[in-house]
Amino acid sequence: MDLLSIKDPSFLKGLSNKELESLSQDIRTFLIEKLSGTGGHIGPNLGVVELTVALHKCFDSPKDKIIWDVGHQSYVHKILTGRACQFDTLRQYKGLCGFPKMIESEHDVWETGHSSTSLSAAMGMAIARDLKKENNYVIPVIGDGALTGGMALEALNHIGHEKKDMIVILNDNEMSIAPNVGALHNVLGRLRTAGKYNWVKDELEYLLKKVPAVGGKLASTAERLKDSLKYLFVSGMFFEELGFTYLGPVDGHNYEALFENLAYAKKTEGPVLLHVITKKGKGYHPAESDRVGTWHGTGPYKMETGDFLKPASTPPAWSKLVSETVRKLAREDERIVAITPAMPVGSKLEGFASEFPDRMYDVGIAEQHAATVAAGLATQNMKPFLAIYSTFLQRAYDQVVHDIARQNLNVFIGIDRAGLVGADGETHQGVFDIAFLRHLPNMVLMMPKDENEGQHMVKTAIEYNDGPIAMRFPRGNGIGVPMDTELKPIPIGTWEVLLDGNDGAILTFGTTIPMALKAAQILEKQGHSIKVINARFIKPLDEKMLHELFAANMPILTIEEAVLQGGFGSAILEYAHEHGFHHAEIDRMGIPDKFIEHGSVNELLEEIGMTSEDVVERMGKLARKKQKRA
Repeated sequence: MDLLSIKDPSFLKGLSNKELESLSQDIRTFLIEKLSGTGGHIGPNLGVVELTVALHKCFDSPKDKIIWDVGHQSYVHKILTGRACQFDTLRQYKGLCGFPKMIESEHDVWETGHSSTSLSAAMGMAIARDLKKENNYVIPVIGDGALTGGMALEALNHIGHEKKDMIVILNDNEMSIAPNVGALHNVLGRLRTAGKYNWVKDELEYLLKKVPAVGGKLASTAERLKDSLKYLFVSGMFFEELGFTYLGPVDGHNYEALFENLAYAKKTEGPVLLHVITKKGKGYHPAESDRVGTWHGTGPYKMETGDFLKPASTPPAWSKLVSETVRKLAREDERIVAITPAMPVGSKLEGFASEFPDRMYDVGIAEQHAATVAAGLATQNMKPFLAIYSTFLQRAYDQVVHDIARQNLNVFIGIDRAGLVGADGETHQGVFDIAFLRHLPNMVLMMPKDENEGQHMVKTAIEYNDGPIAMRFPRGNGIGVPMDTELKPIPIGTWEVLLDGNDGAILTFGTTIPMALKAAQILEKQGHSIKVINARFIKPLDEKMLHELFAANMPILTIEEAVLQGGFGSAILEYAHEHGFHHAEIDRMGIPDKFIEHGSVNELLEEIGMTSEDVVERMGKLARKKQKRA
């Protein structure tokens, strides 16, 4: 079938199961080919082809609300809703988003990027439907990994209590990004092996009706028998005890089984949970055989072999550099324990887990829990390393405030994917952490200029004993600098002059240092002597150096790959005000007050006016004003 000709899902209504199977193969071929060029979430989408087709055949989108949890598995949905022709631009600047996006299609009724939000959103939509006396289905699709998130469990509890009409699709592929963990995952495992539970339940009820009811005693005995057999067949009856009608498990790649169970779900009053078993990566052997999450989301690859297209030689990935340095230090310090909320692969902790299996904890998609576990460890004089993405740390904010910072506990927070991340877009841009951490009492916040300084910062964090300390580091690889063999702690709150100058100073850190150095070199040719400072400690500031700059009437430009409001530049303004430097010339560059969408990091920086040319213009203006005053 020509997928590029699809305008909306209505054409599915008239297709036979055989035609749908052919369509499924066409979709898989299309995805494997297109994503080999752009990269993307190939594994999750290959696993939900039949499920997505079945949902759009059985329901009437957008009247019926299909809500994708996380949203990374929405590519098939995008194809069926008329966006196949845009897949050459997937996750590229001004191109097709890798997650649901309302401005792209009326069929995208909920935007997401993080996990475990679909059920709460669905509850809100169901409440609105009933208050407005409308008649439509609400169908959240949530993975077994996302179901371990506390927010999802809170929503299940509420939905079951209110008995709202809703059809929850549990897409069970035994993985989120990495293999799932936890007791709930084990419950689902038992459900998978229990067979066709609803058939067993119906047969049981039929047989019990045949028992002659001689008085109440036999009837109550029969009911107890039925109840005990239910618990025997499905361990715990987890979902039914929450108030859901449980259907399944169902083969998520079998149209007949999907249609039969979806039809039954549509007739059932109250909340229904349809448990669908799918195979992540189905139809493409490299992805289908992946058991550690490598094919969850990828860059470009060779379609024929599955080999990833990477440069022959690259500096170490930041995640690996940090985790391996922690691992190295853990050989000398038995108190070090690593914690990750479902990201052992992304945070490159496989080596640590292999060497120290009893000191590595993947807590599942449970960021709040991860932060407080780290706090608990710290109370017992352990050295917890919380490896967490910047945007996932947002989900644990109260725990950082209430449990870690307030108690001044010695937790090392490794903030991965800090700054712009590019293709994953606005839900994953790590640009808010400076603003939401800088104002917390007791918090130390730092970011290295390169991987060598990065390993020394890890050493600094592990040896620090006076409270919480966080280190930001970007997505991707280092810049290829020589690495010291001996690790030494960096004095807390000290900056470093990288280039001296008298006409102005650029204060920056991390990934924007090369931008500043390049601009300073251009400005030197224009007759301006610019000092470039590696402001590696965002908190505390190097007050001694700052005082010297202001006392010398040095104009200052701050640069940060983070939001301006409440950021590093704001800290410099606050210092100037608090110390009486009311006439100081200060300019700030950073992320403006808007969400930054997907595209390459360089394209995004150019869009928001954060390039070396922009630095030349703005620093040059400050320097010229100083020279006129002189």
